[in-house]
Amino acid sequence: MIVTKIEPCTKTRFKVDLDGEFAFVLYKGELSRFGIRQGEEISSETVGTIRTEVVQKRARLRALHLLSDMDRTESALREKLRQGLYPPDAVDGAIEYVRSFGYLDDARYAENYVRSRQGTKSRKEIRAALLQKGVSEEQISLAFELCCEEGGEEEAVRRLIRKKGYDLRSADDAQMQKIYGFFARKGFRCETVRQVIQNYNEDA
Repeated sequence: MIVTKIEPCTKTRFKVDLDGEFAFVLYKGELSRFGIRQGEEISSETVGTIRTEVVQKRARLRALHLLSDMDRTESALREKLRQGLYPPDAVDGAIEYVRSFGYLDDARYAENYVRSRQGTKSRKEIRAALLQKGVSEEQISLAFELCCEEGGEEEAVRRLIRKKGYDLRSADDAQMQKIYGFFARKGFRCETVRQVIQNYNEDA
């Protein structure tokens, strides 16, 4: 293999291309350690050592650090590692590594996400957010089943009414239309909002 390009990412990190394709990122000292110079040949044994002993190890540590910082879905973790310029094989290896310890679990992530937000957001909002994070429809549905809270969406509507400071007793038709519009945009079902507002007025 030929080192076709060495390009700086930062002052200390460099992208290395082998035979015209991106291979990995190394620190300046590692370039010297493995004798990597642009235009020169590098043995497959050396490349293998770099991938397993340097890049793969670094990807695993990076994955652990990212998960210690905050819980993430597999899709989100993969994206962060890709942004860190880890090659696909290193990303795959890091994902399997953290999963083997139980640190990566999309089903658990979805359950925790639903449980922490079902009192403040609509099911539609929660579902959309989880889909964007790469959680499957099946895992989202299961999370809703496991976290089904009596009056979950109704409580979310009540909390938002309090938070927004809506005065339902004195609101005229135009104001009520705006209130319904707000909840519709948030993804709440009209019937749910109507029931909560009706009960609010009855309680008053």
